Amino acid sequence: MVKILAAGDIHDNKEIMEKLAKKAINEKVDLIILAGDIHDYNTGDKEILSPLLETKKRILFVPGNCDTLDECSELKKKAKSIDGYYVTYNEVGIAGIGSAGWTLEHDLSDFLIIKKQMIKMKQKKRVLVSHLHAAGTLAEKMGNIVGWTGDSILREAVETFQPDILISAHIHEAEGVEDKIGKTRVIQVGRKGTILEI
Repeated sequence: MVKILAAGDIHDNKEIMEKLAKKAINEKVDLIILAGDIHDYNTGDKEILSPLLETKKRILFVPGNCDTLDECSELKKKAKSIDGYYVTYNEVGIAGIGSAGWTLEHDLSDFLIIKKQMIKMKQKKRVLVSHLHAAGTLAEKMGNIVGWTGDSILREAVETFQPDILISAHIHEAEGVEDKIGKTRVIQVGRKGTILEI
């Protein structure tokens, strides 16, 4: 069993990071996962991870559309990027696909990256982390209240490989919303942070 604190859309808010750090300690999580947009438009606080680092918990992340490639390089010095990679934690495989630098949709190459990760993972439990949300999920209906189209490539990947959990962010209004794609539990995370056990 792995206990995870998953969050996203921090947008360089140090106060939010401090609250997440307290939650990680109080909930005794094993792992912290950040689902992108750690930074905000043109700010790039190099110390944004400091509160989480003080918890001594392992931190994984994928970049979101507001995270530049330079910011991702800085984040990699302090946390583990799973953008295009996977890690194993207590027999749980955790893979990621990011969307740095204003990427707002995935393409075939991203599908192939996810496919490679899913095929390599031999763990019984598998988690996929994406900043973008999947097409056809409840998060689509909640973006800015009027709706924000989900990513069709991400949905195809989830339908094809059926990870146990898909963690997504991006749509602030959808934080805490859960849905299903086949057998996959789809969880939208945000600034408050969601505790998951797998």
